[in-house]
Amino acid sequence: MNARLLYVMDPMCSWCWGFAPVFDALAAQAQAAGVSLHLVAGGLRPGTVQALDDGTRSYILKHWRAVAERTGQSFDFDAALPEGFVYDTEPASRALVVLRSLAPEKVWPLVQAIQQAFYVEGRDVTRAALLVELAEQVGVPRQAFAEAFDSPALRAATQADFARAENLGIAGFPTLLAERNGQLALLTNGYQPLENLAPLLARWLERLAHG
Repeated sequence: MNARLLYVMDPMCSWCWGFAPVFDALAAQAQAAGVSLHLVAGGLRPGTVQALDDGTRSYILKHWRAVAERTGQSFDFDAALPEGFVYDTEPASRALVVLRSLAPEKVWPLVQAIQQAFYVEGRDVTRAALLVELAEQVGVPRQAFAEAFDSPALRAATQADFARAENLGIAGFPTLLAERNGQLALLTNGYQPLENLAPLLARWLERLAHG
């Protein structure tokens, strides 16, 4: 049986940060039933080169406050998005793709570390040096991560993830799909609380178990 949970997200997407505890619980539910996880980098703002202007910063922080209010997740609004910050989500997305190739079981722990650093600690997760440090924290050797992170192959693989999300017609994150033998079932497109999603996943797992 080829079954897995497909989580299409961006490490620098605030609703994905809000969804993190929900995904944590759903991932445990799926893995307990022998279903693996596969994270896909959706590409929120990859390749952005312009620093945020005041209007865009205010707009983003308004979203973050809505996420905090709805989900209870922590944000450091004082340290967030300092002047001159370039909101390029490609490096953090590439870190996800790198971990998928080097240590698949550590992809989700790294994403959580990136989210924690960005939203709670106000750190600049677009910096390669910080991503290397976070990868090391979750148990990936610095040199192996740094070499893969800079490789043309992993840059291309990251772009392939963005294209895949686009081809699936996914415009918003988080999106959670259940995949069985190549057939996709949508669990959610956008944030939903655990009490809404756990029963949906349970029904899918039950159908899976009964073939």
